[in-house]
Amino acid sequence: MTREEKYMKAAIRQAKKAYTLEEVPIGCVIVRNDKIIARGYNRRNTEGNTLAHAELTAIRKASKKAGDWRLEDCTMYVTLEPCQMCAGAIVQSRMKKVVIGSMNPKAGCAGSVLNLLQMAEFNHQVEIETGVLGEECSEMLSSFFRELREKKKVNKA
Repeated sequence: MTREEKYMKAAIRQAKKAYTLEEVPIGCVIVRNDKIIARGYNRRNTEGNTLAHAELTAIRKASKKAGDWRLEDCTMYVTLEPCQMCAGAIVQSRMKKVVIGSMNPKAGCAGSVLNLLQMAEFNHQVEIETGVLGEECSEMLSSFFRELREKKKVNKA
């Protein structure tokens, strides 16, 4: 198992926590000096808060742990490509690198719809690696939405 796979597995474990809460299963970990310093998972519905994304939770925890808002020596591992809000926060935190499991062609802002992480116009660009355990990340999301559609069908009947 590669280093990237090891940490993506940790992000997947976070996504599974969201899944058990019936939240969209997105998980994230932030690594510094080969050690996880922060974890997060999607809790938007649970908290009733638009800002309760996995990435934002992890950035908040990592900043607290680091004692600084700058996370220049950190790498984020996230199961789904970040949205525009999270991509903006990643750039603002000065994250060194983001490793992404599954891309998000409908709302992703690390290369799918836009690439906010590498805009030359911004004062910071983030290194991106995609597809790490992509099938596993993608299947978890597909299963979640398949189950959600089935529940809706049952509730309509």
